[in-house]
Amino acid sequence: MLEIMAYGFMQRALLASVLIGILCSVIGVFVVLKGLSFIGAGTAHAAFAGVALAFLLGLNPMGMAVLFGLMTVWITGLLVEKGRMKLDVSIGIFYTSTMAMAILFIGFMKGYNAELYGYLFGSILSVTPSDLTVIAGLGLAVLVALFLFYKELLFIAFDQEMAEASGIPARSLFFLLISLIALTIVVSLKAVGAVLVYAMILIPAATAYQLTRSMKGMMIVSILFGVFSSVAGMFLSFIMDIPSGAAIVLLATALFFLSVLFSPKRRKPLWPVKAHKS
Repeated sequence: MLEIMAYGFMQRALLASVLIGILCSVIGVFVVLKGLSFIGAGTAHAAFAGVALAFLLGLNPMGMAVLFGLMTVWITGLLVEKGRMKLDVSIGIFYTSTMAMAILFIGFMKGYNAELYGYLFGSILSVTPSDLTVIAGLGLAVLVALFLFYKELLFIAFDQEMAEASGIPARSLFFLLISLIALTIVVSLKAVGAVLVYAMILIPAATAYQLTRSMKGMMIVSILFGVFSSVAGMFLSFIMDIPSGAAIVLLATALFFLSVLFSPKRRKPLWPVKAHKS
């Protein structure tokens, strides 16, 4: 096992796995608490549409993915804020329309593009040095923002209306949060794939939610599960020659069902507790 780490592509894949595991797990806690799980699906497909357009026009894929991802969450947020459309409806529209755009852009291309499909299904073993630089740079920016506004983001995740009544700029923080979600998806796109990336944001945090009773504990356990799923899934992808995105997400899913099975929140006492008479 240690011999394979002598390869440069495995070293890059390992670093990318750790970074993505941490990033998705941290942002996932806010996604679970705020109930924004479906927004990841629409944003991931919008980002992939940006990647497809970039390959069609010969532009930078990550740059176009960032542009499409941010535009999607901002327009969605504005529609919800104005009360013109519910969140699930607007995301559903973007989910389907941006995927249709991606299919259209692919249809304009001549021949098969393996690198493009790597963004769709995930290919962590093909992460290049430049990809790793982008992952590290954007990932660090997201983590710094989460650290600086941790308490405020946590407040709006639990009760945005109360946060606004308390004088916190809840609207700006909400747009910051969905922007950080979009950037996290873009960072993880090549490693996990557009089809599965939102699962890596949701599943480790949902797993930690089953096993912990405090916010701090949930954050720590989410990171542990996220990093383990990413790294172990990366090794499984290499050893079994299977898509990395599928390996990572299926492993994370298995851990989730185990957490549900052994969750202390669902555990009942073996014997009924009798009330003592005073």
